Amino acid sequence: MSETSLAELLRARGLRLTAQRQLVLQAVLDLGHATPEQVHTAVREVAAGVNITTIYRTLELLERLGLVTHTHLSHGSPTYHAAGEDQHVHLVCRECGAIDEIDPDLLRPLADQLTAQRGFWVDIGHVSLFGVCGRCGNGDRE
Repeated sequence: MSETSLAELLRARGLRLTAQRQLVLQAVLDLGHATPEQVHTAVREVAAGVNITTIYRTLELLERLGLVTHTHLSHGSPTYHAAGEDQHVHLVCRECGAIDEIDPDLLRPLADQLTAQRGFWVDIGHVSLFGVCGRCGNGDRE
């Protein structure tokens, strides 16, 4: 998203474009998948005075604006990524921590079945599957 588009979106909501908001959004875009702590580290390389509270508040604002979204890839902090990306399911290796993505269509039959049988709608963009990747498991896990 361009600086002009971000400024217009914020103005339409009665907000203004600040350097911190711009830096946080750019950090999320640059990092791909990032926790607030990782965003904070990236932002502090450019603006040392930005504190972690500002990062959390800005990420929440950017999510309300529909610019970023989050998922939980561990028991810790949420992981943020750009909302404009195609939806994807996260595969998280419990051994090495690697994060991979798969097409959500692989889960579509299950999601459709849950909707039909239970009236439950799955937000596939928030789905994370935990297990052991092929590099760590060497194919000998069931």
